[in-house]
Amino acid sequence: MGYRIQSRQADSVTDRDAGVYHLLGPDGDEAEIWPALGFNVFRWRPVRNHVASECLYADPELFTGGRPTRSGIPVLFPFPNRIREGHFVWAGQTYSLIPNDPAMRNAIHGFACRTAWRIVNCGSDADSAWITGVFRGSIDGGWTPEQWPADHEIELTVRLSRGTLRLEAVIRNPDSVPLPFGLGYHPYFRADDATQVQVPANRFWCLSENIPSGETREVDSARDLNHLRKLGDLKLDDILTALPSPSARPDGLIERAIVRGPLTVRLACSPVFREMVVFTPPHRQAFCIEPYTCTTDAVNLDARGMDAGWLTLPPGGEWIAVVEFSV
Repeated sequence: MGYRIQSRQADSVTDRDAGVYHLLGPDGDEAEIWPALGFNVFRWRPVRNHVASECLYADPELFTGGRPTRSGIPVLFPFPNRIREGHFVWAGQTYSLIPNDPAMRNAIHGFACRTAWRIVNCGSDADSAWITGVFRGSIDGGWTPEQWPADHEIELTVRLSRGTLRLEAVIRNPDSVPLPFGLGYHPYFRADDATQVQVPANRFWCLSENIPSGETREVDSARDLNHLRKLGDLKLDDILTALPSPSARPDGLIERAIVRGPLTVRLACSPVFREMVVFTPPHRQAFCIEPYTCTTDAVNLDARGMDAGWLTLPPGGEWIAVVEFSV
């Protein structure tokens, strides 16, 4: 059989639609997506040389009330990570978001990861199977002008091909005013102490209570992932920056990270993803390597005149970026 798509109802779901989409390949590659939980790709099982491996970690309580940002690949939009105390000023107007990080002090990870998305396309051909979902603030997230400076839309295509999972994002500004935004992904790779990781970077952002001060420093021994390194007892929650600038692949993507377990997973992305967050969850069954277009609290750093990667899209504008995982 060739590439194909199936659907099923997840068990024990009580608080949202239980429909799950299952992408399958002829060699055994699989991916599963839950549109009702932020279009989360919570499972990816690639095959290489007849070896299959479950590469993503999913919370055992995912379907029974698990947190949206603790499994699979949460989509972080229109901002990744934290905004200090949920407060920022844009175009002379003050905005206050509800604090929702673990300490309930800051706003975290945007709006799209917690809300149901609409499916607008799915299909398969000889080379891949795909599904496309859309989240628009005013339609799917209860957006108001008091919540965010402009209405915002992300259209994301998840594409499964041989040994590869590809996330193709299109950001649109459907509003009549500029849209400030950042985009990030929060993949949880299955890992144990023997897993090796590599995330080349020259500097890291100095943090105070998980918020950048605005200063960066050269990576030190605790954060140096420039070469493959066993997770062991590493404990990380850092934003790596000043990423190397190797030549892009023919498709324009740059390889940014490696996770070596039963299979070796390579992470490549569009050059606009300029920050890489590395995070060891407390349960230590996963390791997160998170490509971001901007750093944490970028909207406030930008207001201080700092280059934090904060992006702006004009009315009617469109912006495209890709992240790819391959074995």
